[in-house]
Amino acid sequence: MTVSNCNYGYGDTDRRSGERRKFMRFRSNRAMDCSVARTLSVVGERWTMLILREAFLGRRHFDEFQANTGVARNILATRLRALVRDGVFERTTAADGGARVEYKLTRKGLDLYPVLVALMRFGDRWLADKNGPPLTLVHRACGAKTTPTTVCSHCGAPLNPREMTAVPRRSSKRARRSGLSIVSR
Repeated sequence: MTVSNCNYGYGDTDRRSGERRKFMRFRSNRAMDCSVARTLSVVGERWTMLILREAFLGRRHFDEFQANTGVARNILATRLRALVRDGVFERTTAADGGARVEYKLTRKGLDLYPVLVALMRFGDRWLADKNGPPLTLVHRACGAKTTPTTVCSHCGAPLNPREMTAVPRRSSKRARRSGLSIVSR
């Protein structure tokens, strides 16, 4: 990310030196030329991934999201409105004909499943307590417990960040020549 993608601002004054503290404030993530930043503009708020977790576990109603995440009702309402606006959820009336509202994942929302599973895998590996991971994923098609992995769409090999090259859209020749890597070697 270059400095042109952010704005600098000044906060309070340092008591010892008397200088104003400088901080970096990023422009709207949606305006940035970065897929990660744009995605974070949709799912980057701290409650969003927990709401999505519940949706992937089959929850569809406001009260279920609230009970299973502990999020305050006003914050949940705001997040659900944003997720509907961004096309992650579709807000519908319950199929049983009642007045109850349901939030259903759209195709766009379903595409976030690998993101959620990656967060789960990280938490299972690095943050689990002495009892181990709280959930196990079972592949319905074969009935086996599984740990999802990220593989190359071309050859099927597991992806390792040290074996990847990021090629910017505008300067792909320069990036290929310089061997722009995701992780330094």
